[in-house]
Amino acid sequence: MSIYVEHSIDAPLEAVWSHTQDPKLHERWDLRFTQIDYLARADPTGPQRFRYATRLGFGIEVVGEGETIGQRDLADGSRTSALRFESDQRRSLIREGRGYWKYVPTPQGVRFLTAYDYDTRYGRLGRAFDRVIFQPLMGWATAWSFDRLRLWLERGIEPAQAARQALAHGIARVALAAIFAYHGLVPKLLGPDPGEVALMEAAGVPGHLAGPAIATLGAVEIAFAFVLLATWHRAWPAYLAIAFAIVATVVVAATAPSTLRAAFNPVTLNLGLLALAVIDRLTLDGIPSAGRCRRRPATIAGPALVAT
Repeated sequence: MSIYVEHSIDAPLEAVWSHTQDPKLHERWDLRFTQIDYLARADPTGPQRFRYATRLGFGIEVVGEGETIGQRDLADGSRTSALRFESDQRRSLIREGRGYWKYVPTPQGVRFLTAYDYDTRYGRLGRAFDRVIFQPLMGWATAWSFDRLRLWLERGIEPAQAARQALAHGIARVALAAIFAYHGLVPKLLGPDPGEVALMEAAGVPGHLAGPAIATLGAVEIAFAFVLLATWHRAWPAYLAIAFAIVATVVVAATAPSTLRAAFNPVTLNLGLLALAVIDRLTLDGIPSAGRCRRRPATIAGPALVAT
């Protein structure tokens, strides 16, 4: 099964073409590659060969080569670029592959799409790993990269900046979810902690209802932690976390002011929550999202995958 990704980019066709065909521009936005180099041509009329590399971390790098085997300007004004690629490294799950890019002019800019397929190593084990883990990851990385290209061409957001913003947003969002999940589970559902009971009673909750109230609040906090992760690109959970931090601090200050002098107190906790939520919101605009891309063709688009 091939990987298909399609995105609409509000930019001139020549700009999309140059940012995808120039290897030094291409490697800046495509998460799948850390380096792309054109190789010298023995025959000026022959296919353009290229070398690609992907760093996996810990000093491990996957290297391969490929060639552009056809570029066409079609009668409807669209363009296609077909290629094939291979790697002889055993650490590369991909043995060889083939695919194409297509650029379709629209009134809103360019409909940019790709489809590619590849053969894997390691027999059934390799095919199973590809189906469950590698192919979904490659599809996501392709779509995420396409949206990073869109942000670069439409809004002038440099790919490196988009990646930094995405990382900062991810750290803030995961940290917020972890804090809400921990405080919902440990001092509430697994307790209740005496401090939680004291805060409830100070807020006017009768003693016999403090336990159920704490358990309910704990369940709500855990549910909100899941909401934060499930609504990764939505702003309203960050606003809700900001409101929670402010309201919780005001309520505790009004009902149990003595807790504000403790070594670990609601002010420091809620200040941290507030800061993380603000960072989450400020970094949200301008980060790439794979979800903005189409992952299935509406109609047959482009040539069939080129056979190797």
